[in-house]
Amino acid sequence: MPEQNETQMSFWAHLEALRWVLMRIVIVYMILVGICFAAMPYIFNGFILGPTSSDFILYRWLAGLGGDGTFFPDFSSDFKVEIINVKLASQFVTHITTSFCLGFLLVFPYLVCEAWMFIRPALYDGERKSVVALLAFGVPMFYLGCAVGYFIVFPFTFRFLAQYEISAEITNMISLGSYIDNFLMLIFVMGIVFELPFVCWILAKMGLVTSSFLREYRRHAVVVLLALAAIITPTGDPFTLLVVFVPLYLLYELSIVLADTQKKAKEKLPAKTS
Repeated sequence: MPEQNETQMSFWAHLEALRWVLMRIVIVYMILVGICFAAMPYIFNGFILGPTSSDFILYRWLAGLGGDGTFFPDFSSDFKVEIINVKLASQFVTHITTSFCLGFLLVFPYLVCEAWMFIRPALYDGERKSVVALLAFGVPMFYLGCAVGYFIVFPFTFRFLAQYEISAEITNMISLGSYIDNFLMLIFVMGIVFELPFVCWILAKMGLVTSSFLREYRRHAVVVLLALAAIITPTGDPFTLLVVFVPLYLLYELSIVLADTQKKAKEKLPAKTS
């Protein structure tokens, strides 16, 4: 049951508690942003610009496997892309915006923890267990999606687009703004995409989605996921397409399992009597 002293709190007391929660989150967030800002030269050279050269871990691993470019891409050739700056303030603006983005990634678990501590007293014991399980699943899945975006999706996409030629007379010159926009977008998009099972679990709990519905439209989902994988990685080889498609399809299957688990949990509940 909810804690008695919390349920008797007035509206203004709840508002004051929420204000302190937001203040703590903002303070921790700005501290992390400051740390990211101070360490940004090292983060940029060692992490963000990693996919621009053949030394990147994914490129070196795939180069060792070999490939002729038909089904399996060829990563044996040297690869180096120079990122250029074409606007006077771009490097300074990128320094700030990237610090805020990385700060959000770092503060996210603390934000979730503060939100949980705020709503926890108002929940019943059964609701608390459900929310804890939900957060324990959803937060790691977001970071797993970001990791897949950084180590797999963005490097494949960037390498293909950086080497693509519509004419040999045109030289690719990748600007700093273009690079960082695509870098952050793909990583955050993959983090959000990996929340698909989390969303399906919520919808199943609300009764809006069922496991039988997801199974019935599995073939349609496969087509949509293939199209999404093709959009995310517009390369010409099937290997790259499968590398992105397989995790997306596994997420869909995991969504079915979670929806089925929610269905079984509802069936175990005692029937309501009039």
